[in-house]
Amino acid sequence: MKTLFIFMLCFIITNVHAAAPEHGFVNKSDSGTLQAWNAEQNEWSDIDLFWQNFAKKNKAKSWGVADTYPNYGEVNEFDTLVIELKQGTCLMQFYHARWRRANDVQRWDDAFNEYSACPYVFD
Repeated sequence: MKTLFIFMLCFIITNVHAAAPEHGFVNKSDSGTLQAWNAEQNEWSDIDLFWQNFAKKNKAKSWGVADTYPNYGEVNEFDTLVIELKQGTCLMQFYHARWRRANDVQRWDDAFNEYSACPYVFD
């Protein structure tokens, strides 16, 4: 009986641990909108709020939201910018001497690269 109890306890602990999504995992909410898992806050949030939280916690400068990139000489490694295009917005991060989609640097869910203006930032 003791062995069965220990086995059941291990099974429950393993399943609870396995059920937690990874930081940046994207899922559709019940209403059909995309949401991202923020493991630091242990909650689901919409993609834009996820980006805002990342830019706020990022140790580099956030350039806010703009439709043009800042002057190259003023930007530093890991700075962030929400670029605004006619198709929407996309969080960008300066990495290895150029602007990249933040998801390409951070390696969150691939769905980020299809969200809003992210597929169009390099057009």
